[in-house]
This record gives sequence, structure tokens and C-alpha cells, in this order.
Amino acid sequence: MEIINKEAEGYAAAFSSREDELLAEIAGYTNKFHPQACMLSGHVQGKILETLSCLLKPQKILEIGTFMGYSALCMAKGLKAGGELHTIELKEEDAAIAQGYFSKSLNFNKINLHVGDAHHIIPTLKDQWDMIFIDADKVSYIDYYELTLPALKTNGLLIADNVLFHGEVLKEDITGKNAKAIDAFNRHVANDERVQQVILTVRDGLSLVRKL
Repeated sequence: MEIINKEAEGYAAAFSSREDELLAEIAGYTNKFHPQACMLSGHVQGKILETLSCLLKPQKILEIGTFMGYSALCMAKGLKAGGELHTIELKEEDAAIAQGYFSKSLNFNKINLHVGDAHHIIPTLKDQWDMIFIDADKVSYIDYYELTLPALKTNGLLIADNVLFHGEVLKEDITGKNAKAIDAFNRHVANDERVQQVILTVRDGLSLVRKL
């Protein structure tokens, strides 16, 4: 199901601030060589993440799902002096590529890449987070949410990607495993009195969740 008008998406990209050279390099490489290039945050969504981070000026950011490192580099631009971004990637090959791009960034010393299962890594991170970005395996979204929300500061922002899941959550009868998991996550957050949330119909859907 096509849920975003391609012409409108192209127009938004044309009138959004340009990607820097490193982000453009990542996008070019991913689109050319990675079989799951659609997973990349991309230009407009990347600018949204960058803008939110620059507005929040976070000291600590947690990302679950590094992929090629694009979104991490976008969010790192808003970190306070001395701030840190921790990002977790399950796949070693993707993590290695992302680390290569991080090493080219002016913010390389602010980014900490963890390779492995986020279920096991998250409990070892004892920080309090100003900003959290979840963009990993969909069946674990509720797990990641519950693992991280207690460590999110009051008025901190949690962002979840793919909350429209290619439009599959809009169907009357949701059949796919991932779509069912995302629908369950959206309902879980909507019923959580600890937070205030809004879903943006950008790309594949972004949920912005503010901890009360």
C-alpha cells in the first residue's frame, strides 16, 4: 500500500536543507549496494531527527538500530558539548560499515557503537537519556520501549520509526507479524499514561513520545 505521495515526498526533499557530504555518501553507498536500502532514514527524516536533536540539545542519546549510521550522525549534530550518543546494532557487517562512516565525522568521539542484541546491551547502559530513537526489529518494539522508558528523563523524547509499517497497520485485518507488532506497539504507547505522543505521517511513520 502506498501511503506517501511520491511527488509530495520529492517536493519536501527539494525544499529541505541539503544533506552534508558524509550523509550523501552513506545514502549513495546504501542505495547502490545494500539489499535493504529502504531501511535508511534518508534525507527528510534525517533532517527531522537532526532538527529535533538540535532543539533538545541532548546530553545523552540512545539509538536502537544503527544500520549504516545515517540517523546516528544526524542526531549527533545536536549533542551538547561533552555529550554522547550510544547506538546498538545487531549485525556485525552493518556495524562495521557504520563505524567506518563514524570515523569520518567531526562527531566521531561522541558516538559509541555497541554490537549485539539490544535486549542484553540496554540493561548494561546506566545513563539517563534525553533522546531515544527506536528503529530495529519490529517484534521487539514494546520490549525496547519498556527497557528504555524508565531511563528517559522527564520531558525527554522517544522516537519510534516505521509506526505505519508500509500502510499494513491501516488494514482492517492485519496479518503480517511485523505489522501486528507495530500495531500492538502503537496501542501500547497510546494507553500509557506516563507519556504524551503524536504520530507523524512522514515516510513510514514516526511516533514522537514525550515522557511526562
